[in-house]
Order: sequence, then structure tokens, then C-alpha cells
Amino acid sequence: MIRHFSAWLHPKSSAVDQTHAIRSGRPYGELAVWALVLVALVADRSHGAEVADFGCLAYIGPGAGIVLVSSFLAVLIAMFSALLTLATWPLRWLWRLVRGRSARARAKVPRVVILGLDGFDPELVDRFLDDGLLPNLAQLREEGTYARLATTWPPLSPVAWSSFSTGSNPGKHNIFDFISRNLSDYRPRMSSVQIHPPRRSVQFGKFRLPLSSPRIDGLRKSKPFWNVLGEAGIFSAILRVPITFPPDRFYGVQLSAMCVPDLRGTQGMFAYFTEEGVNGVSADGDVGGEHIVVSRNGSMVTGWLPGPENPLHSDGQRSRLPLQLVAHGEQGAKLLIGGQTVLLTPHKYTDWVALAFPLAPGIKARGVCRFLLKRFASPLEMYCTPVNIDPNKPVMPISHPQVYATYLAKKQGPFATLGLAEDTWSLSEGVLEESEFLKQTYDIDVERQQMFFDALRKVRRGCIVCVFDAPDRIQHMFWRFQDDHHPARGHDEKKIAANRDTIREMYVRMDELVGRTRRQLEKGTALVVMSDHGFKPFRRGVGLNAWLMANGYLKLKNGATKSDKSYLKDIDWSRTKAYTIGLAGIYVNQRGRESHGIVARGEESSQLVDELREKLTGLRDPKYDQVAIHEAVRRGDVYTGPYVDAAPDLVIGYNVGYRVSWDAANGKCGAEVFSDNTNAWSGDHCIHPDLVPGILFSNLKIESEQANIVDLAPTILEWLGVKKPAYMDGRSLVRDG
Repeated sequence: MIRHFSAWLHPKSSAVDQTHAIRSGRPYGELAVWALVLVALVADRSHGAEVADFGCLAYIGPGAGIVLVSSFLAVLIAMFSALLTLATWPLRWLWRLVRGRSARARAKVPRVVILGLDGFDPELVDRFLDDGLLPNLAQLREEGTYARLATTWPPLSPVAWSSFSTGSNPGKHNIFDFISRNLSDYRPRMSSVQIHPPRRSVQFGKFRLPLSSPRIDGLRKSKPFWNVLGEAGIFSAILRVPITFPPDRFYGVQLSAMCVPDLRGTQGMFAYFTEEGVNGVSADGDVGGEHIVVSRNGSMVTGWLPGPENPLHSDGQRSRLPLQLVAHGEQGAKLLIGGQTVLLTPHKYTDWVALAFPLAPGIKARGVCRFLLKRFASPLEMYCTPVNIDPNKPVMPISHPQVYATYLAKKQGPFATLGLAEDTWSLSEGVLEESEFLKQTYDIDVERQQMFFDALRKVRRGCIVCVFDAPDRIQHMFWRFQDDHHPARGHDEKKIAANRDTIREMYVRMDELVGRTRRQLEKGTALVVMSDHGFKPFRRGVGLNAWLMANGYLKLKNGATKSDKSYLKDIDWSRTKAYTIGLAGIYVNQRGRESHGIVARGEESSQLVDELREKLTGLRDPKYDQVAIHEAVRRGDVYTGPYVDAAPDLVIGYNVGYRVSWDAANGKCGAEVFSDNTNAWSGDHCIHPDLVPGILFSNLKIESEQANIVDLAPTILEWLGVKKPAYMDGRSLVRDG
């Protein structure tokens, strides 16, 4: 299962030795890995999670709470599994050797490298290519291929990257949005993962001790191409590709990405420390961050950092770590937390700080975070990133094999593990300045590059995929500064001037990454630089629930005309025919499907969907007399496969400049159908897929006409000599001869 991992366990050996270990598959690598896993299991005795409260990030995704397992039974099961793996590795090693030779004999290239630049937009690429700002991509265009890459319905990252990995449309991989609705109570849930707590526990005093392991169920269906490669004996390194949590089990290494929670179980909950009343931040706010009011006594400030809910305590109390700040230097401070002292310099991030939240005697939840002191003098202001799962001692599986995350942390130091690690909400809430958010984003990008180039050095045959998130996050948050007509642009000319070129500079930086990558590649390696979608301005929101109510399809309780409550709480289901939650589209309140459905299956539901489609396609925004919805489509017209029924009944393709409103995405029903988007989150890609394609570059000539994101998996398989499985919808882009 973990063969060819030995090179990562010997950082002091030469590059030649590491390469040989990967190619030859020395057996001691797997023995060493499982020895480390056993030690980690016995020492940490902690992994797993359960569903908890709904934490919000800009993607409107609910989080998952952490459960720590301290069960002797769980340790025994893990040890037995490890011993079984050790006992059977010779047979598996021989089988992979035979199959790998067969695939290599058919392979057209020895290695494929996929560089994913999330959200890279072809119109901006064309502009910057014409300006001579992207010399490395220009060279790829001249030597190989450059084209548009068609994306998915809808062009959301979890949907598109799942189609990339499986080579199939969403109807086959079951991911249609960041969230899906629970048919029993209409509440949202993560679309890609369900996390279940231990089924059995025993009360011991004030502690509740689990007797079984938690379970993490990945909901992405079909099989990613790296599993197909592994079955053919081809090794892969898959780094931070979205919708890889929980990590896949395959012949290779993987670091999970999107939907990995923070230590608190949310999708990213920052902490903001102030003396009461600073900056107008609500002390009971729970969107994006938590305000912690500290106390000052002379030159000392005291407070606490919230940790995960304690699943081992009978009352489920939240763990916390006390902290103290004392003056240090002219404007700085010393932070005392968790038995360590951290020096704080104003407006400068600390390194990652490792923290252990006590849960029970001998059991701790370990995380890492970074602090940013904005002001120590009264009134104090200090920001703390979401507490990420510690890659050195992860409380749940975030990599395959589990020790891979630990290896990376030992090699390059702690790093961000949160699925959506760049803290967009802190910028939207005014807690971080643009420069501070940009610093955080690029620091994470540097961590990603270190992992990527380590994989390039180690994996000399097979497949390497790494997705870089900085383009997506920066365009989401900085689009307003390059758009003269954006409602979120503001009137601070100094701020506009300072950030006007941020997106352009990011494209230049990513082009430099492409150049550095090319210099690391030997002749014969196939390189693909691609994005899952492009980017456009998000100026106006469309309140679909408000539109449904205005047109008689949705009713609120007690005759209300609007509702500010999230997650459809005020809807009168006995009189509601259709509703919206999430970013993708509209659901029919269908009898026999939804728990309080009123629309009959079959003809009645079909007629309702057609009626909505006709009314919403071409819907105009009266304020600007512009088309807001380019096209609304029935799910059966864009999806095929066994999971189509999980999709919204009507999928909405917005026009450029529009997107579902924040209220509708959260399941609220505002008073207005159209509203200005004044959020710092000012660029988006949740529009009609024809209007926001991605980019496709390759150093090889490929059949790029009408290339689609589902075509990349079959292309990679053919390059490496593996036959495309029948379930894949895509076609190979490899040119004959």
C-alpha cells in the first residue's frame, strides 16, 4: 500500500539513492512507514471526527467537529491492520511490479506533471501574454498547446476538480455544490464528506470514553485516475487537489485539500482578540470568526484561545488555552500560551505555533496557528488564524499514508492543513488589511511549492499533481480593485492604487512557478498547466428565494415578507413548491422525497421545473436592464449517471457580473431579488460554464479543440500506458504519432 515511500524517509540520502529507491521499490520503505504509523497510533491515539455545528466560510460550507479516539480497541485494530499489511506486502509488491512493467511498455512518456492553477482566467492570460508578462506560458504556447478548457455545470471548484480527477460528469461522481440539503430536515450538509462519531462509549466519572472508532465517509463517487494508475502499478503524488478528504487509498502519496476542517471542526474559524468595543466586531458573532474580549491589568493582557469541543467530557465543554500578553520592546509583546513564549512584532505574522489542547489525562488535541499582533497598546487588537490540524500529529487522516503529512512537516516545518486555508472572511470582516491577507496567502503558496518540488525530485516515474489555490483566493478578494464599476471598490484612492495590480502580479508570480517547474523536468516528461475554471466580477447578487416568493413558489411562516434566518428556517413547507440553498440551483419540494414535500413526483414536478426554467432563463435586472441569468437548465440535460437525483432540479447559469446572493446561498429569503455585492469577495466563477472556461497549456501537442476538464484523466492514463475505464466520460487528447 505504501511501497516506494522509502525515499521520503531518508532525507539525508543522495538524490541518486532516493530515485533508485522509488524506482526499485525497496521493501524496507513500507516496513519503515508502518513502524512509524504504529508508533504514532500508540503515542497519539487520536484521529476521527463527528458532525458538529455549522461554521461558515465564504463558500457557505458547514464544518465537522473533531472527535479524538482514545480506545485500546482502536489501537489494537490499527496494529492488526498494520501487521496484515506487512504480511501481504510481498504479494502486492510482485503484482504491482508485473503490472507496472506492462503499463510502462505501453507508456508514451515516463512521467506526467499536472500544475493546477485554480481559477486562472483565459481572458486575463491572453491580455498578459500580449503584454509580455508571462514568458514561460508563452513558451509553452509556442512549443506545445494553449487552449480554453471547458468546465462543469456549475463551474464550482469541488464540482470541477471532481470531474478532473474522475474523468466523469457530476452525475457519476455525486458532487454538485459545496453543500447539499438533508432531505429529512432541509438543513445543509457537506456534499463531499460525512463524519460519524464512535457508535459506542462508556461513562467514566466526568469523562465519556469511546469504545469504537469514528468513521469518515467520502461522498465523491467514481474512481479517480490515480487509483486507476495505482491498480496498473503506476505511482502518483497527489498534492492538495480539492475533494480528496478523506484521503484516497491508492499506490502513491496524497495530501488532502478542500473540506479538511480546522481543529474546531469548522471550515475555518479565526479568532480576533480585542478589548471590548474595538472595531465594532460583535462579541457573539459566529460568521467567519470569533471575537474574544481580553482583560488588561496594567502592562499585562489576559484571555484565552478557543479549541475544539471536548468529546471526551460528559458535558461536551469546549477546550481552551489561557494566554497572556506582556509588553516587549517599543510596541511589541510576548505571548505566553501553552507553556511557550512567542515574540510578537506588530503587523508581522508569527511562524506556526504548535498548541496542545488538553481533553483528558494524557490526551490532547494538537493544532497549529499563526498570530498577528495589530496593536498592543490599549485598545489591543490581535488576530489568530484558524487553528489547523497539526500535520506532525494529525487528529484525523489528512494524508495517505497517514505518515506522509508528518514527513512533510518534519522536512519543511508545520504548514496549513485546513482545506480552505486562506482566511477570506477575516478580510471581508475588516479584521485583516489587504496586505495582511496577501502575505498569508503567499506564505501558504510557498509551503505548497516546497511540497510540489519535493515530489518532483522524488517521483521520477509516474504522475504528480499539485493544485495551487492562490489565484482563486486572490481573484475572489481583489477583483474589485481592477473593476471601475464594482460596488465593493470603495472610494479610498490610496487603497485602490495599492491593490490595482495585485491580480496581474499574481499571474506573473504563477508564470514564474511554471518556469521553475519546467527547469526541473527532464526531456520526455509531459507537463500540463491547467485551471478548473476562469474568473469574472461578482457585482450583483440574485436572491433566488426572494424571486421564488415574489412569484408564488415559496411561502414564509405567518405571512412574513422576508426572513433573515439561515438554512430555510422560516419557510412554510406546507405551501412551498421550490427553494434554494447553496450556489448551484433550485430544488423542487417534492412529495415522497423531501420530508414535507407537496409537489407530486412525475409530471407535476417536471412541469414545475420547465415553468421555472422558462421564467428564469434571461431574467433581467431592472436596475441596469441587464440579463442576470444566462440560462437555467434541467439537471437531466447536463448530467448523466446514477447520482443525478442528488443534483438540484434546476441548475442556474448566471451572466457575467451576477451570482446567487449571499442570502440565498445561506438559505435566507431577503426582501429584494437583486442586490449590490459590497463584500470584499468581489470576483467569482459561479456563472454559466460557457462564460468562464479554464485554461489548458501543455509542452506537448495535444488535440485541444473543444477540450473539456473531463478529458484530462483519460489523457493522463494514455500517456502512462493505462487503458481508460468505461465509466469515464472524457476522451484522450493525446495525438496519434
